[in-house]
Amino acid sequence: MLVSAVVLVGTATGVVLATVGSKPAAVGAAAQPIPRASPAPAQTIGPVVPMLGGSADGSGTPIVIPVARTSAPASTTSPAARRAAVAPLRGLKQADLLVVAPFSLSGQVRAAVARQPGVTGTEPIEAARIKINGTFTAVLGVNPSSFRGYTAPSTAASTKLWQAVAGGGVAVSYTMGTLDRLSLGGQVTMSGRQQERRLPVMAFGTVGIGGVDAVVSDSTAASLGVPARNALVVSAPPASVPSIAARIKAVLPKGASVEPLITEVTRPGAPSPVGIVPGTPVGGALTAAQLTTALRAAESRRGLPYVWGAAGPSSFDCSGLVEWSFAQAGISMPRVAADQARTGLSVPVTRLQPGDLLFYHTDPTDPGYISHVAIYLGNGWMIQAPQPGMDVEIVPARFGSQFAGAVRVYPRIAAGLAPGLA
Repeated sequence: MLVSAVVLVGTATGVVLATVGSKPAAVGAAAQPIPRASPAPAQTIGPVVPMLGGSADGSGTPIVIPVARTSAPASTTSPAARRAAVAPLRGLKQADLLVVAPFSLSGQVRAAVARQPGVTGTEPIEAARIKINGTFTAVLGVNPSSFRGYTAPSTAASTKLWQAVAGGGVAVSYTMGTLDRLSLGGQVTMSGRQQERRLPVMAFGTVGIGGVDAVVSDSTAASLGVPARNALVVSAPPASVPSIAARIKAVLPKGASVEPLITEVTRPGAPSPVGIVPGTPVGGALTAAQLTTALRAAESRRGLPYVWGAAGPSSFDCSGLVEWSFAQAGISMPRVAADQARTGLSVPVTRLQPGDLLFYHTDPTDPGYISHVAIYLGNGWMIQAPQPGMDVEIVPARFGSQFAGAVRVYPRIAAGLAPGLA
C-alpha cells in the first residue's frame, strides 16, 4: 500500500512526514576535521541558501506566490472540478492543533471537538503520506475555499493557487518545489492506494504547517485512496492549547490523536527566539559521549550529495542530516526543521556550543517559517546539507538576515516530537 493515513503518536506536525531512507548504516571514519580557527567575522553574514524573490526582511515588498499560468490539463480532472469556484478569503485563523486518525472521523466526533470550550474554529481535511515521484510526501486534501484561511498569509491570499488546487492541480511548498527541482506547470506522479495519477504542479506555496509539502483538493485525495475527513485542523488561543488538547483527546475514538501545531519561530527583525516554551520540563542534556558521536557522524557525511527528502546514509537534505547524525548517538529527532526548532532551549549566539542547531528562514512565500537547519561545530563553523547540486559541507556559521535562532537539543523533548507512524 503506497498511501497510509497519518497517525499522531507523541509528536506534533512532523508526523505527516514520510519514512525516508533505510536503516542508518554504521558511521565510518570521520572526514577531514573542521578548522580549529574561527572564520573571519565578515564571512558570517551571508545567506545559507539563495532566497529567490519575495520579501523576507519586513520591507513591505509584496510576496508573490509562484503559480503556473496554464490551467490543469483536461485529462487530470473533471469538467465540474475545472469550473469549481473558490470563495474569497474571509480572514485568517491560526492552525493550532491537528486531530488525525487512520480512518474517517465521524460528524459526531467533529462536532464534539468543535464544541470544546476555547475552540475558535475547525476545518475537516484529509492527511496522508503519498509517494510523489517515488518519495513519500506529507499531503493534505482540502476544501480550497475554507481551508485557505488556515494557511500562511501569502498562500491564503493567492486565489489563483486555490483555484488551481480546486481544478485538480497540486500546490507544493516553495522549499519542495525549488529544492526538489520541480517544474512549475510540469507534472508529478502521485501513487495512491487506488491508483497512480499524473498531476500538474500548479503553485509553489507553503502551507505553514511543519512537514506538509503538498496540498490537493479533497476530491483528488479521495481518488488517491485517502480516507475522507480523517483529520481536523483546530484553531484555539495559543495559551490555552495544552488544556484544550487534553479535552479534545477525551472525546476522540481509539486510534485518533491530537497534537499541537504551534512552532515558535522568529520573524525577521522580531525578538522571539526558536525553542520550546520557557518553563517546559526538559530533562537531562546530551552527554559528552552523545555529542561526540553525533558530531562525528555528521562530519563523516561531509562530501555526500544533497537530495530533497533524503535522510541518509548516503544522501541528505538539511533536516535529514540532523536526524541521521543524532540517531547515531541514540537520539530520536523529528524529521523537519520546523519541528527540530522545538527540540530544546533557545541559545544566544554568544553561548553557542558544538552540537547546537542553527535555524534559518529561506522560504520567501512564508518568511517566518523555519525551513533550513545546520549543526554548529564550534569555533564559528557549522555543517549543513545546503541545496541541490551541492554536497554536505562545513562552512562558517552564518547569522545574517535569514538567521532565526539556535537551539540546544534535549533528548526528552526531541523524543516527544519524533515521528510515530502507523
